[in-house]
Amino acid sequence: MAQIGIFFGTDTGTTRLIAKKIAKRIGDAAAKPVNVNRITPDEMLAFDALILGTPTYGEGRLPGRSANNQTESWEEFLPRIADADLAGKTIALYGLGNQEKHGDHFASGLGHLYRFFEAHGATIVGDWPLEGYDFAHSEAVVDGRFAGLVIDQNSQAMLTEARLDAWLAQVLPQLGA
Repeated sequence: MAQIGIFFGTDTGTTRLIAKKIAKRIGDAAAKPVNVNRITPDEMLAFDALILGTPTYGEGRLPGRSANNQTESWEEFLPRIADADLAGKTIALYGLGNQEKHGDHFASGLGHLYRFFEAHGATIVGDWPLEGYDFAHSEAVVDGRFAGLVIDQNSQAMLTEARLDAWLAQVLPQLGA
């Protein structure tokens, strides 16, 4: 069985925490989660199945230097794979956001990842229902659902474990696990 690559961007570490929870649930079928600021494009592209995670910064942006992050992140990594053909890659996405504090652009970083990888030929799996969230707008909404799992560790941390379990039950067969 091929391993699933798990990569994330983060500045505060919460997205890393979720990546570690995902990897623990998957077990041996998952590679060790790695921050995108520590990898080369070839290291990510070596996997045919990926789980990618991101928080949202500022007014709905991906993490990176222009969002005042301490280190590089998705903002700097994506241009490095902009010429890659991702056909044949199956990707499940998760995003973090705070619906109470940032309801006008809730988890929008997830939407940016979705559009990038979908435009480069990847198959995106693991959309997630909007029910149970209260927000005004999100770039992560595609066809009436989130483009991936949305976690709100600020106001709904008590739902995280159940959401992870339900989402992984949905995406793991699609990722070949």
